[in-house]
Amino acid sequence: MFYLPVISIWNLDGIVYFLADVGFSIFGLFAFFHVLSQRVDAFTAIERMTKPAWLGITGGGAAALLLFRPGDVGAIFWLAGLVAVLVYMVDVRPKLIEVQRGPRW
Repeated sequence: MFYLPVISIWNLDGIVYFLADVGFSIFGLFAFFHVLSQRVDAFTAIERMTKPAWLGITGGGAAALLLFRPGDVGAIFWLAGLVAVLVYMVDVRPKLIEVQRGPRW
């Protein structure tokens, strides 16, 4: 027999943690594959760290997001991975896109 799960206010925090974990894990993998697909000279053009450095940072961040869970013992590593991925997505990625696209009028 099939039973529908009961969603109550008491397990709402677990649902939020699960959705954050899945969402940010996908976000971290997207950041890693975005670095992987960029040209090497674009990183030197924006005067940021090199492509291998960003591959290590986003790869480590994505690994931390996949291996650890928020609200668990390794939550500090999960948070560090999230910060690493967010720094790339907010600071470096827009500049890479701007350099490769060229000036916009």
